[in-house]
Amino acid sequence: MANTNSGQSVYPVILSGGAGTRLWPVSRPQFPKQLHGLTGERSLLQKTALRHQTPWFKRPVIICNAGHRFIVAEQLQVLGITPTELMLEPVGRDTAPAIAAAVLRISQLDEGAIVLVVPSDHLIEDLSAYHKAILAGIPVARSGVIVTFGVTPDRPETGYGYIRRGAQMPGAENCFAVEDFVEKPDRERAQKFVESGTYYWNSGIFLFSASHFLAALENHETEIVSLAKLAVQRATRDLDFLRLDPESFGSMRSVSIDHALIERTSKLAVVPAEFDWTDIGSWAAAWGAGSKDENKNVLLGDVSVHETFNSYVRSDGPLVTTVGIEDIAVVATQDAILVARLDKSQQVKQVVAELSKLERDEVTSHPRTLRPWGEFQNIDGGDGYAVKRIIVKPGQKLSLQRHQYRAEHWVVVRGSAVVQINESVQELATNESVYIPAGAIHRLENNGDQDLQVIEVQTGSYLGEDDIERIDDAYGRKGQP
Repeated sequence: MANTNSGQSVYPVILSGGAGTRLWPVSRPQFPKQLHGLTGERSLLQKTALRHQTPWFKRPVIICNAGHRFIVAEQLQVLGITPTELMLEPVGRDTAPAIAAAVLRISQLDEGAIVLVVPSDHLIEDLSAYHKAILAGIPVARSGVIVTFGVTPDRPETGYGYIRRGAQMPGAENCFAVEDFVEKPDRERAQKFVESGTYYWNSGIFLFSASHFLAALENHETEIVSLAKLAVQRATRDLDFLRLDPESFGSMRSVSIDHALIERTSKLAVVPAEFDWTDIGSWAAAWGAGSKDENKNVLLGDVSVHETFNSYVRSDGPLVTTVGIEDIAVVATQDAILVARLDKSQQVKQVVAELSKLERDEVTSHPRTLRPWGEFQNIDGGDGYAVKRIIVKPGQKLSLQRHQYRAEHWVVVRGSAVVQINESVQELATNESVYIPAGAIHRLENNGDQDLQVIEVQTGSYLGEDDIERIDDAYGRKGQP
């Protein structure tokens, strides 16, 4: 039976979806922005999870794309955080379906739950002020009102929604009724909002009673709630993950929670946010949130700058040097380089759209691909061949698999490997190699206590990653990507 006595405990729901195309080339659909350390070593997701590690927060509920599940799980594991639930979206349907499914799952665990919905790509450093604001909103949320948190605007930003505050909520200090909700105004209106002193940026953070939220959403979006119920009821367990039912979830229309409910409900309040808040939605925002040198540069990775000012210079690959630049973002990965004026960085999204039309691989995936057993990186390739570097973590193993169209050569360059080819099992030491013909059942395993590094040379008529038939897999991926 569900526990109905939850006191002041709050269930954080962390939304880890989206592609973050304005932060290309670092952020890509297969490894989006919230999983990167855009302002330091820890990822935005990790920083978000750490913000909710107080006694009055329950363990978080994370909802993410199924393809990111192992990356998300590993990033939480590094922090020692075990989520209440790690829910997997079979397809992206924007925030309303995702939130509905997460809240329904929480309601199964705790009928009287208070829920805090937070995006995973926002940066908040003043935790004391943040927690104070959440605590101020709890009594109002318990009364059946959805509470949002408004950030005082310091510029006429056209990329955010705005909230106009009304009268103070009865019996609630520093909490006000919402008079109006404006979605991304033009610059002229945004300037008037800033000057008025009664408008706030919509932070996208929401606090509410689970039961009142579901009733309100059902009143406006009956089909979303009914399909979300089916998606949760028909969900299946996959290791430590909860896979939402693909048919039910995929049948929901794609809509944000703002459009589905927040802009339509009369029971909405705003707590002015006295904490710092940054939506890391562009390279200009990443520059604004990053630690700067004496010339107001944010420098990350292998970079060297000269006469460079007010710039964001980052390399996840080669050495990057700059001379005589100002107000510029320079972002290098192993396969792509972006150079843009910081005040034009919102337009990176259009660049990505154009590259998508050209079907460029750089839009969707990185040369380095993470897997639950380790990672692989594309080194070289051409007609009929591809070269990869494979790193297998200690005690881990790849799936037992075969390929129809390609053969593989493995050369161990560090560590020791256990290799199975059909019925044969052998151990390979550093500098030893093996050949796997097309059609052979094979597996690579690291039984050592250090990373195993292997150079793989593929040859064949087709070298796509979908030419993998998984026969057995320790990570529940049989028949899955």
